[in-house]
Formats: sequence, C-alpha cells, structure tokens
Amino acid sequence: MKVLASLKPLALATVVTAAAWVPAVAQERVLNLYSARHYQTDEALYANFTKATGIRIQRVEADDAGILARLKAEGAASPADVILLVDAARLWRGEQEGLFQPVKSGVLDKRIPPQLRGADAGQGPQWVGVSTRARVIVYDKASLKPADVDSYDKLATPALKGKICIRSGSHPYNLSLFGSVLERQGAARTEAWLKGVADNLARAPKGGDTDQIRSVAAGECAVAVTNTYYFARLLRSTTAADRDLVAKVGVVFPDQAGAGTHVNISGAAVARNAKNRDAAVAFLEYLSSDDAQRLLADGNNEYPAVPGVQTDNPALIALGKFKAETVPIAKVGAATAQVQQMLDRVGFK
Repeated sequence: MKVLASLKPLALATVVTAAAWVPAVAQERVLNLYSARHYQTDEALYANFTKATGIRIQRVEADDAGILARLKAEGAASPADVILLVDAARLWRGEQEGLFQPVKSGVLDKRIPPQLRGADAGQGPQWVGVSTRARVIVYDKASLKPADVDSYDKLATPALKGKICIRSGSHPYNLSLFGSVLERQGAARTEAWLKGVADNLARAPKGGDTDQIRSVAAGECAVAVTNTYYFARLLRSTTAADRDLVAKVGVVFPDQAGAGTHVNISGAAVARNAKNRDAAVAFLEYLSSDDAQRLLADGNNEYPAVPGVQTDNPALIALGKFKAETVPIAKVGAATAQVQQMLDRVGFK
C-alpha cells in the first residue's frame, strides 16, 4: 500500500503501521540534515519526505569524522537537526562527545529492534539504526571450501597462515566487528584471536573492502573480510570484469551454527542543538517506515533494520537469508576503544 503520495503537505507528528508512515500535525517547514551517506539513491528518501510533509531538507554531506568535527566546532550555533552516520563506532563516538540528544518515540521503539538502538537511560536512545550490513568472509573457491572459513574464529587458525587480506584493523568497520567478538568472548580470548588474525595476514592491511575482494580473485590472498553491500555491488555490476571476479570467490556468513554473523548499521540521530526537533523526530520515524526502509536497503544494497520488511534487491536475494547476531550494537560501539588498545599490543595495523 502506497500512502506517502496521498498525504497532505503540512504534516509532522507520526503514526507508523507495518505498511506505511502516516503524518498528522505540522509546525516546521525545514530540516537541516548532516549526512555521511553519499548514495544518489537516497535522493528518493528526501523527495518522498518533502512530498508527504512539505518539510524541505537542506543537506550537508561529509564523511563521519568530518561531520562530528563540524558539529563540535559549531557548538550551540549548529543548524544541524538530523545526523546520518554509517557505523556504530562513529555513532557511539558522537554520543560520547555530547553531539546528540535522546529521543523517546513509541514508533521507533516498535519498529527498530533494541539491539540496533543506542543505550537508553530512561529518556530514549540517542541514535537508532536505519539499515544494516553484514560483515562476511569471502574466499577463493579454487583453494578453499566454505567449511574452512565458516566462523570468525577460523580466521586465526594456523590453516590460514599467510592467506588473509583485510583493510586496516583500526577502520571502524573492523573495530565494530572486533568489538562484537570482545562482547561475546571476553578480553583474553579476543586479544589472542586478534594476534592470530594478524599472524595470518598475506600482506599489510590496506585499501577498502572491494580491494580485499579483488585481491582474493587475483590470488594475492585466499580469504578476506567485507561488508555485504560491497559484494552485492559486484553482483549487480554489468561489467564483465566484475562478473568474472564474482565467479572466482565464494561468500560465507560466519557463525551460522553459533552466535550469528556480525551486523553493523547506518544510523540516525537528532542533533543536540536541533532547532527543528519535531521535524527531526518525524524524519527518524519516517526512516523506519516500510517504504523508506526499502529505499535505504535497495539503494545501497543494505538490509532493512525493521524486521519483516521485504526487499526485491536481486543481489541480496542471491546472497540468501542468514542468522544475525543479537549483540547490542551500542555495546559494540563502546568496546572499540578497548579493541584499539588490543590492536596496538598485537601489532595489527
């Protein structure tokens, strides 16, 4: 059921059902958005929100670190109302630096699972996940079998000595994965595991996730770690070289017989000094609607944060369903500082 197109344009307060987001009362007409999401497909998100409410979105784009630095520099004079960041560790950092404010919303409580929200001290979380991505293992199908890499633990086993490619251990995507391991296994086991992974590297960490996949296909290594949306982009590519690359590598969702695969989030927060708070909360609630969830997920090959929302994305369908871990993402973000100290001790750059 498509509801947004029929809504009157001065709406703000919301009621969300499983089918649609339904605004009710309006006060503000402008929303200032600071976004680290740089995906052209998100334009439809903003256009639909404006069409439904009459609230115009003014957007500033930068990377996560740049946005957090700008918020700190602007202080109380910041025009930002909503912040979109692309990693739990970065969202946790913004919360710790006092850049967000808590939001109590029955809509968000109902729609976004507790493990995908920030910590709640009674006034509501300071951020919520709006899309998810799994951190998976890719492997060389010519030399390895799925069973060789079906858990994160196996990345540290002697059988994979000299076979792993990975981006910097200090990159937020890896810090979040490692923070999840810390939450599940404790400090001693996690540090030993990190040393084992570092000892198994085929080369010094470098590049992004797509570079790791290409390195496996090129034979530089046999195993790599990547977020699902990077692999999904290659699956959807019309380039012959990308199709050849995908044919050489396999994908495993780790720990399906155990805790499940680590998932990270793209998340949203209301800025601490938001001048248009009601519009900001309405926008977060809108992001949890079925229509917005599909746009968020399909546009960048991510997964919906709201359970039960179906996607027609052919790459995600091809990857198949998987069991996700339930470690609270807020704890994962909080663990990253301790993880960084471990990385320094074991020499994992």
